[in-house]
Amino acid sequence: MDERKVNLDSAFDSFDEQWSPRLAAELNGQAVKLAKLEGEFVWHRHDDADELFLVRDGRLRIEFEDREDVTLDEGEMLVVPAGVEHRPVVDEGETEVLLFEPTETKNTGNVESEETEEELERV
Repeated sequence: MDERKVNLDSAFDSFDEQWSPRLAAELNGQAVKLAKLEGEFVWHRHDDADELFLVRDGRLRIEFEDREDVTLDEGEMLVVPAGVEHRPVVDEGETEVLLFEPTETKNTGNVESEETEEELERV
């Protein structure tokens, strides 16, 4: 069991890279990941896992292939169900998010690209 306290301000200050999640904690097979986002990410899906986006700072738009986009402001969250094709987009500035998903879930889901993170750094 990891009983380490994580200060979110310090954790987010510890890295600058966008679309490169950091591991903040693990519990019950789930990971709490921190990420800074800017611009557009790749279209992808997570076939076997729901993905929760919680916006800490900024604004995030989640685009969907088969439904209306959802925009999240600070303090708002959204669960993208397993198997749903989506693309996170930040239209202006940088956004900080917490992601909750199974530990082994890759950030690019079913897509292999230069943005795919195989091993996450811990904050």
